[in-house]
Amino acid sequence: MAPPTSRRSSYSKRAQISIFTGYILAAIGAVIGVLLIILSIWRPDLPGNIRARANDVVVPAERGAAEVRTGSKGFLESVQGYLRAGAQNAELKREVELARIRLGEAAVVEQENRRLKALLALEGGESRPVAITRMVGATSTSSRRFGYIGAGTNDGVQPGMPVRTDRGVVGRVLEAGANNARILLLTDSQSVLPVRLSDERREVVAFARGNGDGRIRIRLINLGLNPLKPGDLFVSSGAGGYYQPGIAVALVEEKTDDGAIARVVSDPAAADFVAVQPIYQPEAVAASKVADEEVLGEGTGETTEAAEEAE
Repeated sequence: MAPPTSRRSSYSKRAQISIFTGYILAAIGAVIGVLLIILSIWRPDLPGNIRARANDVVVPAERGAAEVRTGSKGFLESVQGYLRAGAQNAELKREVELARIRLGEAAVVEQENRRLKALLALEGGESRPVAITRMVGATSTSSRRFGYIGAGTNDGVQPGMPVRTDRGVVGRVLEAGANNARILLLTDSQSVLPVRLSDERREVVAFARGNGDGRIRIRLINLGLNPLKPGDLFVSSGAGGYYQPGIAVALVEEKTDDGAIARVVSDPAAADFVAVQPIYQPEAVAASKVADEEVLGEGTGETTEAAEEAE
């Protein structure tokens, strides 16, 4: 019978080597731990210096990574901002346009307030307005020029009453309803208004007659050397009894042989509110109407007699 072998298997050798290696590593770890304890007692600041040196090595790499992250983030934000820029610009344009509209509306309201205050200031004058109302509309496509206001007989408005704005004369009431009235504008071809030059150094009196095209023809009473020049202001003279004297009527634009062509100071198309004033001299107006009726009656009688004689 053969004797048993004394060699160990390969598995038991590997186990021994592993155990031995573990002992060696444990011993090295223990030695390193003892050395670290000794160093911490001898040089307490040494671990901090080691960490600082390690950070010096690591920080540049971390800084580069941070710059890359920041750069990529900034690039993405730039792209997103570029994509949003169109919508933001459109929104800003809408806001600016809306703000411009609001400013325009505020300017119009302020302008209307100034005009109303100017008309209300007329109440403190010698002749208090009968009514202050809105200019509803005006004709501008024919030779006849009429205007319409939102006040009538219920407000005390009567035919013949002058109508004006804060700038000057617009016309006079031609027909009056209960709550509205029709105005004969100064620019109508049937409108005639006695006027005088505002410059007192030049005694110039004339008649302002509507030209039918939105302007007024000034005809001088005293023909001769025409003293007018562009820019001269004509005001109401008070003759005829309808209008108070001194109200602005027209500005001379073009000089003619017998007077001038002028534009009205108070444009009905630009008038929002108007004041209806009482007739300046009702007695004079009534007397002129009676005289006109008598003249017409006499003319009718003469015509009748001539017809009878012819028969």
